[in-house]
Parts: sequence; C-alpha cells; structure tokens
Amino acid sequence: MSLRPRRSVLYMPGSNARALEKARTLPCDGVILDLEDAVAPDAKVEARFRVADAVRAGGFGPRETVIRINGLDTPWGTDDLAAAAAAAPDAILLPKVQDPAQLVDVGERLSAFGVPATTSVWAMIETPIAILDIKAISAAALNPLTRLKVFVLGTNDLAKETRAALVPGRAPMMGWLMQVIAGGRAYGIDVLDGVWNAFQDQAGFAAECAQGVEMGMDGKTLIHPSQIEPCNLAFSPPAAEVEKARAIIAVFDRPENAGKGVVTLDGRMVERMHADMARRTVALADAIAART
Repeated sequence: MSLRPRRSVLYMPGSNARALEKARTLPCDGVILDLEDAVAPDAKVEARFRVADAVRAGGFGPRETVIRINGLDTPWGTDDLAAAAAAAPDAILLPKVQDPAQLVDVGERLSAFGVPATTSVWAMIETPIAILDIKAISAAALNPLTRLKVFVLGTNDLAKETRAALVPGRAPMMGWLMQVIAGGRAYGIDVLDGVWNAFQDQAGFAAECAQGVEMGMDGKTLIHPSQIEPCNLAFSPPAAEVEKARAIIAVFDRPENAGKGVVTLDGRMVERMHADMARRTVALADAIAART
C-alpha cells in the first residue's frame, strides 16, 4: 500500500513572490498556490503568471504543489485553467464545485490541453448545494476523466452561505462535514479539513486538529506557517499506534493464521479488518518517515 501524506496543506497567495519562494522550504506536505480568494482582482493576471512560473521552476521537493484557480464562471477562470494546465502542477484545485458536470468539463479541458495524468483535480466543497449533492460529486471520481482525488472543505464559505456560526467544536456544521467524509470514503477521495482562522490561538487550533483526526480527515488546510508543525503532529499516527499496527500485521502474517478471520493478540480478539486498518497506519507512517 502506497500513500501520499496530506497532513498539512498551506495556502500561499499567488501574488506574493516572497511567499512562493518560502513555500519551497516549509515542512508542510503540500502548498496551495492561490489565485482565488487570496488575490485582489487587479492582481490576478500577474499572480497567474507568477504562480505558473514558480511551478515550472520546481524546487518544491516532496511538497505537493496545487494551484487553486478562480471559478470558470469568473473573468479569470478560463485563463487560470490554461496557465495551470501548461505548468502541470501536482493538482489543480477548483473552487465551489457543485455538480459532477463541472468536474467532467474541467477533465475534458485538461485532456484537450494534453496535461499529464500525474496532474490530479481537487474540489472545494463550500456551498449548500455541494453538501446536498455530495454523493453525485463523489461518484465522479469513478470517471478517470475527472482526475478527482481530494476534497477540500471550505468551512468559511459554508458558514457564509448557510449563516451557521463558526464556533469551537463546529456543532452547527458537523453533519455537513461528516457527509463529505462519507462521500470521500465511499469513492476513494481524500478529505482535507477547512482552515482555522485565529492562527494565534494555538489551543483552539490544536483542538480542531484533534477533532479532524477523530472525524477521519486526512489532513487540514492552513493559513499560516506556524500551524504546520502542530498539524503534522496531530495527523501523524502516534508511535504506540504504529507499533501496535505492526504487531497486528505480524500476527496475521503467520502461516498458521493465513486463513483465519480472527486471531488472539495480547489476550484480545483481533479481526482481519483490523489488519487492513493496521496496514494503512503503517503505510502512512512509512510515507511520513520517507519525507524526512
């Protein structure tokens, strides 16, 4: 099993040359070079060229490089997509995805541009319609044309569009977040949690990271470099958990247990599904270790 860690994915404004350079050195798993929310309208064209040049220049090491374009219904979206396609980042992030047709449209355009299959598509889930249609949007991943690999939750936009309060614990939107996770898991899509706005509130950030882990998120999107290390820690399997996972795998790998669905380990009954879960834990831990 091979996994790509996506514990920490940092938004970087595409109009800021210094930020783009810094993105090559930060210990995050991925960077989103943003052409949308982080860029003023009069700076969007310049940012587009700046981001495309940065991706082509490379130097991001193991960090996943993602370009977030403006929506195709905006004055900048079509040119953003063309520029991103030419730069061929690891992924292109689409804002406000609300139906599978948007993903098919983008997939067809990327194919027409001749973009290599190594460039995937990520989708922002940030509107009520997207939540209501999450099963259909998730199922689009079955169509290889869409290249759909990751959902990114836009919790700020969800709060704006629904008028739900952004409060510690996120009770008003917990049901929506879990719907997205269920859709992602059903169709093999990773899910990244939304941002924590009060970046100086370290305790609040740690609590929301822990909540994301409990919910089954794969990682979290970030707005400040100071959030990277605590986020990486939160979304990395603890050493004791990895050790236990290796023990579960080892006991099922014994020849005498090859056909068994349940075995005994340290006085407890362990099912084969726990071995499957353990293999994922170990694969993630190994992938994280390989980055350092």
